[in-house]
Amino acid sequence: MKYILTGRVVTMDADRKVLRSGAVYVDGKTVAGVAKADDPVLAGFETAPKVNTKGIILPGLIELHNHLSYNILQLWSVPKLFQDRGQWQRHRDYVRLVNGPMLNLSKSTDLRILAAIARFAETKCLLAGVTTSQGISLKSEKLQKYYEGALRVVESPGETGFVRAQTHIPDLDAREWASFNRELKKAHCLLLHLSEGFNAAALKAFKALQNEQTKEWAISRALAGIHCGALGNDEFAVMGLNGGSMIWSPLSNFLLYGRTANIVSAKEHDLPIALGSDWSPSGSKNLLHELKVAKVANEVNGYGFSDSDLVGLVTSSPAAIVKWDQWVGSVAAGKRADLMVISAPATTNAYTAIIRARETDVLLTIINGNATVGTPALMTALGANGETLTVGGQSRVISYGEGDPDLPLVSHAQAVELLAGALAKLPAIPKPPPDLRSALVARPGRPRWGLALDEQADTGFALRPMLPYKGKRTGPDVTRMAFEHLVAVPIGPVPIDRVTVPDDPQYAANLNGQQNIPEPIKDGLKTFYPL
Repeated sequence: MKYILTGRVVTMDADRKVLRSGAVYVDGKTVAGVAKADDPVLAGFETAPKVNTKGIILPGLIELHNHLSYNILQLWSVPKLFQDRGQWQRHRDYVRLVNGPMLNLSKSTDLRILAAIARFAETKCLLAGVTTSQGISLKSEKLQKYYEGALRVVESPGETGFVRAQTHIPDLDAREWASFNRELKKAHCLLLHLSEGFNAAALKAFKALQNEQTKEWAISRALAGIHCGALGNDEFAVMGLNGGSMIWSPLSNFLLYGRTANIVSAKEHDLPIALGSDWSPSGSKNLLHELKVAKVANEVNGYGFSDSDLVGLVTSSPAAIVKWDQWVGSVAAGKRADLMVISAPATTNAYTAIIRARETDVLLTIINGNATVGTPALMTALGANGETLTVGGQSRVISYGEGDPDLPLVSHAQAVELLAGALAKLPAIPKPPPDLRSALVARPGRPRWGLALDEQADTGFALRPMLPYKGKRTGPDVTRMAFEHLVAVPIGPVPIDRVTVPDDPQYAANLNGQQNIPEPIKDGLKTFYPL
């Protein structure tokens, strides 16, 4: 299908060009051209429908740090200040509200539950203008098809030209420097949790990247360190010298540790930086919200980002880090038509408007030229239809695509019903009803599918290097520990999360009640989400 979108165009190209009245020409999956709205129509588009979005057109948002399956859970009220991830993973409240519920669901034989988890996570992203995300945690390659709906995922892009990002490395390779370094050299992009926390234990995970005998660093242009909390100026100098990059998740850091990464040092050493929402239990509900946290942190801590720089953290920068900048991250001829449209007053600075936008301001999300989520009027104008849902009282139509015929098809409404019911009945493990049991339960010769919860259980694949440092492996990490001491924690019903911030009336109050978030950050967030 060919069509023309008009509106204010934020290209996010190298020159950060903004067209106050622009036109984006879409031909199938691809942007065929970008021009001023009053320029002559591009050849071949004379009869194409022209849709006035009356908004700002920009590249779809790209995030490189998420744990998608956990996004069915509400924000955790973090009970104390932690120093590294091993501490909060062992806390009783975390086990009761996050670990236990997800472990129960992961054992379900009802494939509709697994499909519902994927559908809910995908919807959360799409409604916020996210066209690419990260964070598949699956036991089977086949099960990745649950996350191959409309949303593009970096671990399994499923398209020629999009090189697959590595996020899991075999445990044995993750424990041995030489094997880990070989894995890194084979990767185009290796997204790896690195030095999450702010104590000596967290810093050791970075120091272990240096071979103790040869002094060679297992850091390259392929390595993107997620969090990098314990890194100081010297460590960021090493990262910069060796071509590394980082993924920043400020809200998660503030919630758990009361502070965030040394962004000033990261910038001084020219590290490419992208933004990630982490997960809803102790992070942002979506990338659009995380952008606001980054804005506040920038103003409070004086990082020196402009508003256009901040928008770059969720568009052009992550595209370059994952080595997809040939295809996405900006609006330009020859790139994929991954686009987002937001409403904003014409007098507002375009970049400021993007940062301030809420899910109710997202008018349209397009992936590969396909209108995926939008207002009924814009979806109809682009010949798209799908499921109708409401965002902050406003109607939206969402189209997930055809899906895999071998997997149970679940709408968003069905996903909410299934998951709310399952979470309300904890600790019972969900099973399919009798009339579906024979169709859904694994049979001989058919794979047994399930969630591989990377944050909670030993899956055989690591998200962070557990390399030796001075004779001991870095850690500790719950995925390497016995769970016997956690089993006694009672698991009870927990509520499902709300899919958007405007539909979550307690979200602002819950954020403001978090004891570890610094008061200046809380005050800044009230600008976006008044109490």
